[in-house]
Amino acid sequence: MSQRRPMRRVGDVLGGLAAELGIDGQLRLARQMAAWQRLVEELVPAATGSSQLLSIQPPALVVSAASPMVAQELNLRQVDLLAAFGRLPEGVHLLELRVVVRPSTDPPPPPTGQSQTRR
Repeated sequence: MSQRRPMRRVGDVLGGLAAELGIDGQLRLARQMAAWQRLVEELVPAATGSSQLLSIQPPALVVSAASPMVAQELNLRQVDLLAAFGRLPEGVHLLELRVVVRPSTDPPPPPTGQSQTRR
């Protein structure tokens, strides 16, 4: 009977496994994207769910905003957002936040109350 290897947490093994498979860059980007979501929730609560990290193009962090209002709010808070992103374990110190407005592709909600048909 073969000897069992000691148990390890998945999170402890994932980095090495990703490197062996050649996908460590994608794993790091996925972690950075999740971290961006958490930062927005914490620092700009009104923009929660309305912004995504698109790419890191030093010296800029490129993110999306679902509306011009969200884009303006992110731009107003860019110093705090960039500083917080740079302090993250997977973060990078960057100088500029580029915000691209990408309206949501979700269909508008159906009208409520009055009927749309005329008689």
